[in-house]
Parts: sequence; C-alpha cells; structure tokens
Amino acid sequence: MNQPLYTTLKVHNEIELCEVSDLECKRLIEQALLKERISFYIRWLKPSLFHRRKNVYVFCVNDNVKELAEDVVRAICDEGGYPVKFLLRKTNNEYL
Repeated sequence: MNQPLYTTLKVHNEIELCEVSDLECKRLIEQALLKERISFYIRWLKPSLFHRRKNVYVFCVNDNVKELAEDVVRAICDEGGYPVKFLLRKTNNEYL
C-alpha cells in the first residue's frame, strides 16, 4: 500500500524564533516576514499579576526557515534600534 505524499513531510517542527515587546517592532516584523513569504505565528504572553512587564510577543516559525527569518528580524531590529531576544528553541505545543 502506498502512503500519501504528505505523510512523509516533517510536521510540528516550529521553533520560537524571538520575542519582542515593542508593538511597532512587532508590526514591522510581521510585514517583513509576510513580504519574504515566511509562514509564522505569534504567541502573546500577557503580563501577570506578579510580573509587571509589557506585553511580550513570541514569533514562531518553521525550523526550515529559521536562518532567513532570523536575518529578517535582525535587520529590522538593528535598523530601528528595537530590543529583541532571540530564543531559537523548540516550541512546547501540545497537539491532539
């Protein structure tokens, strides 16, 4: 029995690329990733009662495009002087 082509693809290989807290920086990164046709999603970490930091946005991308995505983010943050924290770690997503 032949397996469908899509069963051989590697799935669930997202990484947490970086986190930013500046809303303008988030918007610029979104636009740049879309322009480069890089698929991504954003996890939004709300401030908690005990940690009064700003909203934090974690950009997650497929591991196969992490180098290109990292270059895009670095270019934006270096040019605009935005603080960014690169995580480059596997996501902890639980799938059904």
